[in-house]
Amino acid sequence: MTMMAQVGMMTRRSLVTILRVPSTVVPSMLISVFFLLVYQSSLSEIAVLPAFDGKSYLGFILPVSIVSASLGGAGVAGQSLVRDLETGYFSKLLLTPASRGALILAPILSGALVLGVQAALICAVGLAMGLRPATGALGILAVIGLAVLLGTGFAGYTVAVALRTGNAAATQGASFAFFPLTFITATFVPQEMLSGWIKVAAPFNPITYMLEAMRMVMNDNWNGATMLRGLGAALLLGAVTYTFAMLSLRRRTRAA
Repeated sequence: MTMMAQVGMMTRRSLVTILRVPSTVVPSMLISVFFLLVYQSSLSEIAVLPAFDGKSYLGFILPVSIVSASLGGAGVAGQSLVRDLETGYFSKLLLTPASRGALILAPILSGALVLGVQAALICAVGLAMGLRPATGALGILAVIGLAVLLGTGFAGYTVAVALRTGNAAATQGASFAFFPLTFITATFVPQEMLSGWIKVAAPFNPITYMLEAMRMVMNDNWNGATMLRGLGAALLLGAVTYTFAMLSLRRRTRAA
């Protein structure tokens, strides 16, 4: 069986495992929608400031809700792996000729796909609230695609923690390690309005470039440089967390 076939088969199984426990997916989705409603209701008036240039605050803040969903939902991938570790199923997989890369990629991709569905639902809520993307339906698809890439990066981290600890509570807690990054960036106002240490730290935060790319397709027009920065940040984050996951797998197999 080819590597891609192995990844596809195990990703499908991981998705089935996740969907059997809706309580691991629904809360983060509801919280993200709640944040979107609250942010729009309480902060939308600041869009009159010159820095917003008359652009939709809903289009500006919606990507923040998607990032929140990715942080809350990242634990789904790790939790799925923890269940396999606890039941001994993962140990059995290690005895098969299955690719070690496929064993890692499957839970990561399943978590990212779940986030893609969550992002689509959040976008649907935004449209119902009056969102009118500047780039139309293609812009919505681009935002969902960026969300999947971001989810891949976050899921890789929780998978690594699951492999190192084998503990559900530790894995769930680890998914919030990136949560502060959501606020060390241009969360509620454009980057030029930031000040102090947050303004200095924001350019080093990968979420900054993801938010820029999502906001660009929502409120402006297509911009290749902005999109490439967003893609680059997501791919870099994914590469780092995937490497961390692979190192964690090697550590676990040696300990076994």
